[in-house]
Amino acid sequence: MTDQTTTSAIPSDRQFNELASQFQSASEKKQLQLIPELINAGSTGETVLREFLLLRQSTPPDLVVGKVYQTLYKLEQPTTKEFLQTHFPTGVVPLRSEKGVDYTQLQQLLIDQDFQAADYLTLQKLCQMASPEAVQRKWLYFTDVEYCPVADLQTINTLWLVYSEGKFGFSVQRELWLVLGKNWEKLWKQIGWKTGNNWTRYPNGFTWDISAPKGHLPLSNQLRGVRVIAALLAHPAWTTPESESV
Repeated sequence: MTDQTTTSAIPSDRQFNELASQFQSASEKKQLQLIPELINAGSTGETVLREFLLLRQSTPPDLVVGKVYQTLYKLEQPTTKEFLQTHFPTGVVPLRSEKGVDYTQLQQLLIDQDFQAADYLTLQKLCQMASPEAVQRKWLYFTDVEYCPVADLQTINTLWLVYSEGKFGFSVQRELWLVLGKNWEKLWKQIGWKTGNNWTRYPNGFTWDISAPKGHLPLSNQLRGVRVIAALLAHPAWTTPESESV
C-alpha cells in the first residue's frame, strides 16, 4: 500500500517539475501563452504559477508577473485568494511615492482591467502629485508636470504596463513617439486618438479594453492639447534606470 502511494505521487511531482521548468525557461511571449494552459492543468498548474510569483517577488515586476497575478486573482478560489492576500496584498507592483500618494486603488482598477476608471483616477493622481492647485482645478497645466516626482510617474507607468501586457503606459507612448520621429499627427493616429482629421470623442470613442491600439491609454489630459503630453513624454522619469525595469 505504501509503495503504491509513493509510486502514484511520482508522476504528479514529475509533471510539476516539467511544467515549472518549461514555464520559467520560456520566452516572455511563450510564457504568456502558457498561462492559460497551466490553469487548465488544474491544481498542479496553479501551483506552478504561485511558485513563479514567489520566485519573482524580489525582482521588479514585468508583464508575465502581472498576467500571472491577474489570472490567479480571477480564479477566486479560497486557497489562491489566501496566497495572494498573504504575499501580494495590494498586487505585484510596489507603490512608491515621493509625496505620499496612495496608488492602491489605481492598482486594483488595473488588476481588474477597468481601464476607463483607471484612466480617470490616473489624472487625479497626476494632479495630486503635482500641486494643490492642480487638484483644485482637476486637470494639469504643462507647467505642472515638472513637479511630478520621478518615482510617482514610474509607479503609475509600471502599473499600466504590468496589468496591460505591455500595451499601455506613458513609456509606451514615448517609445512610439520617438519611433515616429516625434511627429504628433502620426502618433495620434497610431494610438487611436485621431481618425483622419477628427479627434476621438471622449469617452465613447475610446477603447477601454485590452483590444485597444498599443499606447491608447492613459489619455493624460489628451483633450487639452499637446503641451501636457509633450511635457510628460519629456520627463526625466523615462531616462532613468528604474524606467527600464519592465
